[in-house]
Amino acid sequence: MPASATKALRVAVLADSDTRWKWGALTATRVCPGDTEIHLDGYLLRGRATPTPRQLREVGVRADSLREVTAVEFLRAMEGARDEEAYDVLVLALVGGGVQAMLHGLGRLWHDRAERPVVVTGYVGVVYEKLADGLLLRHGADLVLANSRQDAERFRAVYEGVGADAAAVTEVALPFLGGAAYAGEPGGAGAGGAEDRRYTVVFAAQPSVPDSRGDRTYLLERLIRHARLHPEREVLLKLRSKPGEHTTHIEELPYQKLVQRADPPSNFRLVYGHMGEVLDRTDLLVTVSSTAALESLHRRVPTVVLTDLGVREALGNHHFVGSGCLASWDQLDAGHRPAPDPEWVARQGVAADGGYETAFDEARERIAALLVRPGGLPPLAPHYTLVTAPGYLPGILARHHLAPDGTPLPGAPAGDKAPGPVRQVVRRAARGAYRHGVQRVAPVIRRMGEL
Repeated sequence: MPASATKALRVAVLADSDTRWKWGALTATRVCPGDTEIHLDGYLLRGRATPTPRQLREVGVRADSLREVTAVEFLRAMEGARDEEAYDVLVLALVGGGVQAMLHGLGRLWHDRAERPVVVTGYVGVVYEKLADGLLLRHGADLVLANSRQDAERFRAVYEGVGADAAAVTEVALPFLGGAAYAGEPGGAGAGGAEDRRYTVVFAAQPSVPDSRGDRTYLLERLIRHARLHPEREVLLKLRSKPGEHTTHIEELPYQKLVQRADPPSNFRLVYGHMGEVLDRTDLLVTVSSTAALESLHRRVPTVVLTDLGVREALGNHHFVGSGCLASWDQLDAGHRPAPDPEWVARQGVAADGGYETAFDEARERIAALLVRPGGLPPLAPHYTLVTAPGYLPGILARHHLAPDGTPLPGAPAGDKAPGPVRQVVRRAARGAYRHGVQRVAPVIRRMGEL
């Protein structure tokens, strides 16, 4: 009998960055059936992007327990989660390679266990690159979540095109959409007491888009120029992380450093914090291709996806072709306001006109059915095996210290026993040195190589 039949639904989320923790934890609360009480345990996969306590607080998602683990430690925890401690649902909020490694590792653990958790995975935002690669690395989960109707169609086409079972693809929406609808400009009709604030323009920065110093400097200069042209407005640069912190993507040229060489006016400033709270006071959201654009559109906040650097796959703004949101800084400076295309918005899982709460109904129903499936669940069956991808799969697994059969490799970190106090101290020091190398030293070396 599943644990959910006698007590709170037990859910585990394994995430490898701040944004994926946010996606995984919120997804867990959205897709679990009905009004079931949830016991949520969070596991943070140790690596370059493991979130800091500040980043976790900013995400605002609470868990009943939260700890940092290696891949092998996580597998050991899943092996020991039995009887009253058994999980009902497991959400893998990882990059594709991490999902594939866990599917094979868990498949080995559960090969003789029908009473296993329902395994769920998906994407944290817009899927604009490596579609086939990322999808096939996620194949094998019980549910592969698609954040929109468009993504669901594309996901099924990829799976069916390589002869993989597409039944796991399940249409949902981004789990962090919500908040109050835009009330209008300060002082305007329906502004609801907003007269005491200034018209606010927010640029949602991204850690790695664009990635060159010239392009990032250009965008910063245009934002500052907009602030000078419109001194009556408040112009905010919304940042994802503080220097030294990691996000899903490495940020080699933080805007905080670039702005030190600029001379912004008094109506320009940097802001951090929860994106939803920033959107509460936003009158115009500007970005290159951030998922924040979808959050903004969901609230009906005027939203612009910049074309200054072109409309290119490398930037991700090609995803917004047909949205009605594409515009340049010159157009914004001149007063242009975008008008999103309703059909495009609807296909992206952005339910600006209602229906958002029903977007997760199919996932809830499928999970509820799997939890009471007669005879339990079938073995995990990823498309990639040593037969279908013998030259690719072993390398994916080895990055997480797993052998081709999913067993821990000899010498895998913490593969033999739980870490003691001394090992934990050494590990924290080593992780700090590694992060410093990735964030500070490696970018300098790369730039020196370009001289």
